[in-house]
Amino acid sequence: MTNPSIETVSLTKSFGSFTALDKLDLKIEGGKCVGFLGPNGAGKTTTLKLLSDMIFPTSGECYINGTSVQRERKRALGETGVLIESPELYASQTPNAALDLVCGLRGIPKAERTARIAEVLSEVKMEKWADQKFGRFSKGMKQRINIAVALVHDPDVIILDEPATGLDPRGMAEVREVVRGLKKRNRLVFMSSHILQEVTDVCDEVALIDKGKLLVYDTLANVTNRFSDGNLTVDVGFLEAPNPVVTQIIGAMEGVTSSTLIDPKRVRVRFKGGSPAQHRLLGEIVAQDLGAMSFSEPVGALEEVYLKEISKGD
Repeated sequence: MTNPSIETVSLTKSFGSFTALDKLDLKIEGGKCVGFLGPNGAGKTTTLKLLSDMIFPTSGECYINGTSVQRERKRALGETGVLIESPELYASQTPNAALDLVCGLRGIPKAERTARIAEVLSEVKMEKWADQKFGRFSKGMKQRINIAVALVHDPDVIILDEPATGLDPRGMAEVREVVRGLKKRNRLVFMSSHILQEVTDVCDEVALIDKGKLLVYDTLANVTNRFSDGNLTVDVGFLEAPNPVVTQIIGAMEGVTSSTLIDPKRVRVRFKGGSPAQHRLLGEIVAQDLGAMSFSEPVGALEEVYLKEISKGD
């Protein structure tokens, strides 16, 4: 199976005298989730609309799986699922009816629709509400159906524009869990967001844009650690509040420069040695049975990088 890909080549979009996107060169390959970050007006939504052929570039070109969106639109977008903003659903319609309509527009044979609809509703965890009317749904439930619409033709590239915006904490958590699941089938998910916690929780890589220009594109770990004076950082979560001795034990491990309790159930560990050291360190923490239950990139580190990079252009 060919790895899914997205590429922009000198992609530029101007609205009169305003340049929203300025010669953007970005190439993403493989099944993963890439967070597309930037302040309001940075060019995020403009980029996604150009990738989905909703607007036309002033110059440059973009490709989905090596196919030009501008020159071979049908072929390129046939392999792409898109959710830009949040389309309003008819209150009297059901998910089954809405998805059957989309299947027809996508050319999915009638004989295959029932199974395909059931599969995609299960993927967004909405199968229990397949025959309920949209008018009864919360915003989070509606957004999960919007994601199902983008998935119904089984694309391998998925473009999402701030999918959790405007949702309550429960709705955000539900959508976040759905996005995590999208990566399990060699899909490339390209997701704009301004919620740093969301990006830290679900994304493998980060592309940071400001004033229409790409500032950084790298793995989440590399982005958060390139500004850390040679130290890497990981947060270790515990099922119960760790004994104070735990931070001392971790602090004494090879390569660790600091081990700090940052809330009752979380220790922030800074260390040297790169990814191999991280692999060894996490294995040692597990082997010592200290009660650790999770390891994550600290959202504070991503916020620090974000603010530093954005401030350079001011």
